[in-house]
Amino acid sequence: MWIPMDDGVRLAATLYLPAGGAPVPCLLETLPYRKDDVTASYVADYERLRDEYGYAVCRVDLRGTGSSEGAATDEYPAREQDDLCAVIAWLAAQPWCDGGVGMFGTSYSGFNSIQVAARRPPALKAIVPVYATDDRYTDDVHYLGGARRLLDLVDYPTYMVAMNALPPVPEVFGAGWREEWKRRIDENPPWLLRWTEEQTGGGYWRHGSLRPEYAAVRVPTMIVAGWADGYRNNTFRTYQALTAAGTPVRLLAGPWSHMSTATALPGPHIDLTAEMVRWWDRWLRGRDTGIGASTDEPGGEPAIVYFAREFTAPEPDAVVVNGRWQAERAWPSPRVAEWARPLDGGPGGAERPSPIVHRVRPDVGTAAWNSCAGQLPYGQPTDQRYADAACLTWEWPADGDGLELLGHARLAARVAADRPVASLAARLCDVAPDGTSVLITRGLLNLTHREGHEEPVPLTPGEFVDATVELEATSWRVRPGHRLRLAVTGVDWPNSIAPPRPVTLTLDAGASTLHLPVAADEAEPAPAALPHLPPPPVPETAAITWRISDDVLARVTSCTVDHGSTYPVVGPGSCTDRYTGTVTVDRRTWGQTATSGAVFEIAWPGHPVVRAEATVEFRADADGFDTTVTVAATEDGALVGSRTWHQRLRRNLA
Repeated sequence: MWIPMDDGVRLAATLYLPAGGAPVPCLLETLPYRKDDVTASYVADYERLRDEYGYAVCRVDLRGTGSSEGAATDEYPAREQDDLCAVIAWLAAQPWCDGGVGMFGTSYSGFNSIQVAARRPPALKAIVPVYATDDRYTDDVHYLGGARRLLDLVDYPTYMVAMNALPPVPEVFGAGWREEWKRRIDENPPWLLRWTEEQTGGGYWRHGSLRPEYAAVRVPTMIVAGWADGYRNNTFRTYQALTAAGTPVRLLAGPWSHMSTATALPGPHIDLTAEMVRWWDRWLRGRDTGIGASTDEPGGEPAIVYFAREFTAPEPDAVVVNGRWQAERAWPSPRVAEWARPLDGGPGGAERPSPIVHRVRPDVGTAAWNSCAGQLPYGQPTDQRYADAACLTWEWPADGDGLELLGHARLAARVAADRPVASLAARLCDVAPDGTSVLITRGLLNLTHREGHEEPVPLTPGEFVDATVELEATSWRVRPGHRLRLAVTGVDWPNSIAPPRPVTLTLDAGASTLHLPVAADEAEPAPAALPHLPPPPVPETAAITWRISDDVLARVTSCTVDHGSTYPVVGPGSCTDRYTGTVTVDRRTWGQTATSGAVFEIAWPGHPVVRAEATVEFRADADGFDTTVTVAATEDGALVGSRTWHQRLRRNLA
């Protein structure tokens, strides 16, 4: 059905209503990813919430996407939040709704659950953001530590151009769907161009970011995070800030990537729907589900449940990793203290003079690939020992009972560079007795952002500065007999873009320290009620390309992906998608490229086959970023419309 907005635009919605007609709470998920075709697989979850648990569910195509009217001008625009507040009020007023609404969803719909909760619409009673961020600049697909994310350019920014150039579903939209389609091609801009313009933190990125105004969220919030997901930092800091503001909050963190907790690589796996329902039942129905209103409520379960990972032989497509479920009742945890490990022993523990000169290789990081694992080919880190060899390294043995890490590690470094723009990257690894090195966590800082992300300050070549690299949130148990390894260099490629020119770092090890969040005592076991699921089938990889190559004479390292699938849509028909991309770095000049393509083709019986194809060509040279975006849409092979955009920007100390 249609939900009208105050400016006359209609949003396309699908309602899943329990039988019987009695008023019940309604759960809302809102996405730009086309409810009737591209994400038609989500329907099974909505039907389960309705049929098994008795909730009404509403799924909405955001303005200008799917079958909704209007223009999709950017991700998370202010108008979108206005729309969603209006949707919530509309739902609460329906006769089949008891007046209580909850929001939930993964990634984009987790983001806007937080954003709308900060607006405090009266009928919104609780949210469950899954794999979501509190800071759009530091923890999203756009920037990492003040550096442009590179590998992400061949994924989300490209396929959103193609997806936003698809028509509304003819059977849903009705007459005028072709005219609406042509308008989209003419009016929907590539979001990537604005993201590339906004190279530093500030007002643009603060819009839609909860950080630092956490007190704006007053509704009970259940955070779901994955240690292999790119938004893992929205865990401890958000839990701590919401608790300090008096907001009821729960944190569930597993080993998962950016996938369903039932099928993610890696597991162990759980039934998140059942776990979310316990949250909804507590806050939308007032039932005693064992989940406390606060961390100190008598008889309540621990508010923080997480999977403490352990060493597992690294595989890019591992189905399950080792570890155990644990719990905490507060954060900061009284078990955790900061341990300082000075770096004055020299790399590898050997005595070497300080400062240490390190010539950076621009392609270090391919074994860690992407800090947001998900559907293949965006898989898990492989053996880090070869990347470690190109870095400065320090090691500490995990003697006795081993070592448990919980929280954020920090590298406080005194460093100089021979260029005005340079980065500092740190990886923390678990090294087995046979030399296998497994990534625990990592972090990167564009050193021109050492004083903050809004106004970068160039380095003076040869002059030492103090900088702190915060590594991503983690939970890890290092076994006895293993070693903890810190690997330090100047890039994290292709996860993020390398500095504009070849660079050499000089590290004052005697004035640098690694700070570790070490848990001293045994953790409380996780509640036994956690709904475990068996591992999913081993993924089929024959049709997936994930390739890292070296053109030896050209001195160019390349990473290439190619994947796609065909799947049913709501009602008869099918959707086929394909995604391709390559990123490169020239090891002599440090010039970098990202070229990508995304195609969606939808076949509805009785209607023409529609297709939208987008390409992105991004080039980073020493002085600037050059981006060309194209999109073309066809109906039964005949061109409906096409656009090309070109942008050249100066690198702002990036």
